Amino acid sequence: MNHRIVIAREQYKFSCAHMTVFADGTKERLHGHNYTIAVAVQLDRADLASMIPFAPLKRALADLCAEWKEHLLLPMQNPFLEIVRDDHELEIKLCGERYVMPRGDALLLPIDNISVEALAAYIAALLAKLPALAAPHVHALEVTVEESPGQGASCELSLR
Repeated sequence: MNHRIVIAREQYKFSCAHMTVFADGTKERLHGHNYTIAVAVQLDRADLASMIPFAPLKRALADLCAEWKEHLLLPMQNPFLEIVRDDHELEIKLCGERYVMPRGDALLLPIDNISVEALAAYIAALLAKLPALAAPHVHALEVTVEESPGQGASCELSLR
């Protein structure tokens, strides 16, 4: 038997700005989305002895949403991103265009793009570190990030 536990509540959302970069060095204009996050955990067993607690997953999702809310997300590992200055202001060049903003308005994430695909993979990697998912009967974690209802991406991460 396989079981699937889903956490997809409306409260796991954040509004932020981004610019998706393309492989040819072009990018979207700066814009924002109201992102939502859903998580599914796949298990071999769902009996009383093998119950996993929802609370750590829900807390991690709530914390992430609060941290990312109302920020500009930037991809630290993007080859078209140059950090010119990072002190009380953040000055960057992205795809040849210059941006300057208060440092507190931007978050640099250790990924190569701010796309729903990259965000789903990054969030999955973060959640996979939770001790609640370390049980041997937990075999996969799927994270879905939507930038608008019905438009998003999922990443499934094997935990075995």
